[in-house]
Amino acid sequence: QPKDASTGALETREDVVYRVAVDMLEKLPPNYIQFEVNERLNQMGALQPMNIFLRQELNRIQKLIIIMRENLTDLTLAIDGTIVMSEQLRQALDCMYDATIPNQWKKLSWESSTLGFWFTELIERNHQFYEWLHNGRPVCFWMTGFFNPQGFLTAVRQEVTRNHKGWALDTVVLWNEVTRSMKDDIQRPPVEGAYVYGLFLEGAEFDQKNLRLIESKPKILYQGMPVIHIQAMDISKDKEISKEPMKNFYVCPVYKKPCRTDLTYVTSLYLRCPPNKSADHWVLRGVALLCDIR
Repeated sequence: QPKDASTGALETREDVVYRVAVDMLEKLPPNYIQFEVNERLNQMGALQPMNIFLRQELNRIQKLIIIMRENLTDLTLAIDGTIVMSEQLRQALDCMYDATIPNQWKKLSWESSTLGFWFTELIERNHQFYEWLHNGRPVCFWMTGFFNPQGFLTAVRQEVTRNHKGWALDTVVLWNEVTRSMKDDIQRPPVEGAYVYGLFLEGAEFDQKNLRLIESKPKILYQGMPVIHIQAMDISKDKEISKEPMKNFYVCPVYKKPCRTDLTYVTSLYLRCPPNKSADHWVLRGVALLCDIR
């Protein structure tokens, strides 16, 4: 379709994008006020690992929101003829018309199949950060909503290490337990570590009653996982991990998106195997956890 072709009886490409831009500007979260952010983080303990992580995530979403507001405002002015339509604005207009993410935004953010899904995720991500900043640490974390989920896991490991006298970060490793609870069932945070939700299992199903992997049902691609308790232990001191042989667990890779690459790999979590099927069976099945299936 030619760039200047109309999309209906009267509406041009520019009309369509103008409408989308105005709608996005109305829904775009306000900028964070740096003084307020600093004040809140100081009250929460600015040097605690989880709050350092929160500051880094806030900086990234703030940068994205500022660029978006600037681009969308300029785009509406350029379509109106008030300012010149630059090459960058033209590229953004074309992407928005095709419901894809403008390059400048994508560089600062994450992959998504459509602009609509991406913008919804922006609002959801910002909501988690805003609530955390203003109402304190969440009971349960939406791991999908982080720019740097590896940084979140590192912060959990650092936090647990600091809570135990004599533990050294070099010998502390992450460990996890899958709970029987979904996000809405969790009322209080764990004594140590963090609860995470929002992961999807691909290639198998998770038996919530017996807390182990089972074969997936036909035509079911993904299953939403229950809440997972991320913990840490000192392998030089803690013998808890040796009580149950590691062969009973499948070391399950976690990816940001269905596209599995080194760039989308986050970490690995331990999922219990049923007695009759070893970890090798689930390796051949290609079982993985995904932060997002869109």
